[in-house]
Amino acid sequence: SPGRCCFHRSAPREAMAWMDSVDTLLANKDGLDAFRTFLKSEFSEENIEFWLACEDFKKTKSAAKIASKAKKIYSEFIQTDAPKEINIDFNTRDHITQTISEPTLQCFDDAQSLIYSLMAKDSFPRFLKSEAYKELTKKQQNGNQKRWLPFL
Repeated sequence: SPGRCCFHRSAPREAMAWMDSVDTLLANKDGLDAFRTFLKSEFSEENIEFWLACEDFKKTKSAAKIASKAKKIYSEFIQTDAPKEINIDFNTRDHITQTISEPTLQCFDDAQSLIYSLMAKDSFPRFLKSEAYKELTKKQQNGNQKRWLPFL
């Protein structure tokens, strides 16, 4: 759908299926919690925290809030030696650094896209083999809710 920020147009079909699964996971509270727990165990929870911060940031309405939230995201995740520094390339980081004084709602899109890809291609397949995922499926079967993950 056109509202999504994060995808390369030429993704092969199975990659698109993965992305749908990742999107479904991230949109579900239990799924998100389980994935976050898994990322913590891998010492990479800054990725999901950054992604969530970007999702929240894009809904910001007031100009003053855009500026303050952007600076907070920048100091927490982007700047060199940030406490939760994410792993992005120099050019992406540099571009954000140059535009952060006058941020737009799109200023983190490229970085968010990179982090999304990293989670989808790298962390997500490992998550599917993890204890956190087994717990999630067990919780779902016990709760007997409608199946919400397309890959179960």
